[in-house]
Amino acid sequence: MHGNESMLQDISTEVELTRHLIGRERLSDDVMAAMQRVPRHQFVGPDMRRHAYINGPLPIGHGQTISQPYIVALMTDLAELSKESRVLEVGTGSGYQAAVLAELAAEVYSIEIIPDLARRAAGRLESLGYTNLHTRLGDGYHGWPEQAPFDAILVTAAAPEVPQPLVGQLKPGGRLVIPVGHRDFGQELLVLRKSEDGAVSRREILPVVFVPLTGKH
Repeated sequence: MHGNESMLQDISTEVELTRHLIGRERLSDDVMAAMQRVPRHQFVGPDMRRHAYINGPLPIGHGQTISQPYIVALMTDLAELSKESRVLEVGTGSGYQAAVLAELAAEVYSIEIIPDLARRAAGRLESLGYTNLHTRLGDGYHGWPEQAPFDAILVTAAAPEVPQPLVGQLKPGGRLVIPVGHRDFGQELLVLRKSEDGAVSRREILPVVFVPLTGKH
């Protein structure tokens, strides 16, 4: 099994290779430290644990994946979190991205639409001691209105277009990090930023491949 140190080196290499796209030479020390603290092998099945620290996505059942470590780290970095941040994640999946966010933010709220994944992730995160992480079963397209607004929102599945309910749940100054597009026609990782007057700017980061956002929208 590769360890976290090897994974961190792979992430740094990916950042170097894509720096012209992502607009940064390195990811923040806080993000890299969070990636090092979270035990990735705890978020995959026993048959996948020997592969847990490779820099690639892995299956977690129900046609879903745990994202490539580089993408998890990049999306976390793009969210620009502080110790006071309140964060929404759409698509709990294995719970890995949520755990990384919980290492950095004050409160993390994560929604999963697949009951079995939601149940397993909640149990896993509780067993690892994340008291600032709240999960629920539901359709994340509509966000978590009763906990809004959020400093940052991360979506871990690709939407055909940006969900407007999520934009509405951003605080002024907030960031929405989301893959948008169709798997067959190309997806792009986007960062949307809401200004203090409510205007929304949009920046394309790099091409990605994510499982599609599910639910009836």
